[in-house]
Amino acid sequence: MERRPPVVVFPPTPDGGRRVTVRDEEAGTAYSLFDVLEILHGAGLPAVDTAVDDPELIDWRGGGPYDWNEGSPGTR
Repeated sequence: MERRPPVVVFPPTPDGGRRVTVRDEEAGTAYSLFDVLEILHGAGLPAVDTAVDDPELIDWRGGGPYDWNEGSPGTR
């Protein structure tokens, strides 16, 4: 059986947010990489910069950890 990462970050929405799930549960909306790190920390997962590049931890959909919409609050 294929092991899936516990965290999924979905593609940016028109408002710039990216929905985040942890273990198939809604964990929040991230508007920046910092928000993703806060969600990881709150879930008891490694919340360090190197964690965002770990494909066994996070499944980035619709762009990677450095892809955010220009209009999002986290990019201003």
